[in-house]
Amino acid sequence: MSKIHSSNISRRSFLKLLGTGAIATTATLMGCKSKDDDSAPDDYKRQSEPPKGKMTYRTNPTTGDKVSLLGYGMMRLPSKIEGASSRESDSGIDQDMVNRLVDYALEHGVNYFDTSPAYCQGQSETSTGIALSRHPRKNYFIATKLSNFAPETWSRAESMKIYRKSFRELQTDYIDYYLLHGIGMGDDGMDVLKQRYFDNGMLDFLLDERKAGRIRNLGFSYHGDIKCFDYLLSQHDKYKWDFVQIELNYLDWNYADEINDRNTDAVYLYAELEKRGIPAVIMEPLLGGRLAKMPRKVMRQLKQRDPQTSIASWAFRYAGTYKGVLTVLSGMTYMEHLKDNLLSYCPLKPLNEKELRYLDKEIAEQIVDFKLIPCNDCKYCMPCPYGIDIPGVFLHYNRCQNESQVPLSQQDPDYAKSRRAFLIGYDRSVPRMRQADHCVGCGKCVAECPQRIRIPQEMQRISEYTEKLKQGTL
Repeated sequence: MSKIHSSNISRRSFLKLLGTGAIATTATLMGCKSKDDDSAPDDYKRQSEPPKGKMTYRTNPTTGDKVSLLGYGMMRLPSKIEGASSRESDSGIDQDMVNRLVDYALEHGVNYFDTSPAYCQGQSETSTGIALSRHPRKNYFIATKLSNFAPETWSRAESMKIYRKSFRELQTDYIDYYLLHGIGMGDDGMDVLKQRYFDNGMLDFLLDERKAGRIRNLGFSYHGDIKCFDYLLSQHDKYKWDFVQIELNYLDWNYADEINDRNTDAVYLYAELEKRGIPAVIMEPLLGGRLAKMPRKVMRQLKQRDPQTSIASWAFRYAGTYKGVLTVLSGMTYMEHLKDNLLSYCPLKPLNEKELRYLDKEIAEQIVDFKLIPCNDCKYCMPCPYGIDIPGVFLHYNRCQNESQVPLSQQDPDYAKSRRAFLIGYDRSVPRMRQADHCVGCGKCVAECPQRIRIPQEMQRISEYTEKLKQGTL
């Protein structure tokens, strides 16, 4: 997604240069990790086989499509290197594993597959097309996007190339769900929206494609500038949006703007769609895994409430409970992730009002108190032209926060132990030349971040904190 200037290295070259260090953020060399910090492996060990024929479906009011409540996000496809997704590894997508995952998903009722020209280093559509084309076209819905993020792709000619290529890569002559991708992103969201879709005539073209049947449903995915979201919805009578993709989870329901004042609470986004009768497609139900690996004391509360349910299942049931939700996307790299999510939706056991408020108020409030950096590890900010492993730095910091291993002062009871865990874990998780202290504050990453994180400021804060830990001056 990032605009890469000619003076900067490409993502492919960047990964080759760094080699195995590029996948350190997901490898097992992690700091701030105690033997009982993660309940997910135990959840998977106890995992039962999901039933067939039990998937919950929602009906698209425009087309009558019966859409599986679980949608397959093709953003985190497995790579040929064990322990890394294809977003992180330069080894290529493990197509055999993708085929197995898609086959299993279809067998268990999943029929919505969401991809983009920008995913998996540009290989997601190709891989998705290979996997799905082995099955009858009537058995699945394809969602993809006009991902013309870089200014050099804003012209009509370049945007048309992206659009046409999607059909070839996906091996189809029609697309079920097509999106304007990432509206609201950039320093000036409205200006970027205008140049990407209005000035070049692309939105008018896509509307004509919908009339012709080559696009069955037209919508947009929203990140960032609320003015863009409100403007496009204000034009609903003109454009007749068939669906809109938003971020919805029990943390963002009430606290998105408190975590980051540049974001908007999901309760507002969902309500605006609901009152217009526009189906919502949900992204980030787990916030890039942050709602599966939370502070231990929070996870213990959820386990005490329901020992048989995985931590992740609470988030999926939360998102799926809202009736205006058409499908909930999950980027499932591994079979155990797919099986766990199938268990949540085959069939869905909706949360009651008390359980909803327990999650989006009581549990969410505790998570907010930990002051985590709202990074979902999407890697849209990468590669950094100066080599910083931006998501790796944030993931390490958040992991240590979850384990209460970010000491505030030398008077903390476990100061020495926490200090050692943070510093040693940092060097294990992120190579020193890629740590926060090498950030020069160029700001190129800021406009690319869907969560609108003030990345240079956070890098400076973590760098200064780390230096105080090293010098013993905290």
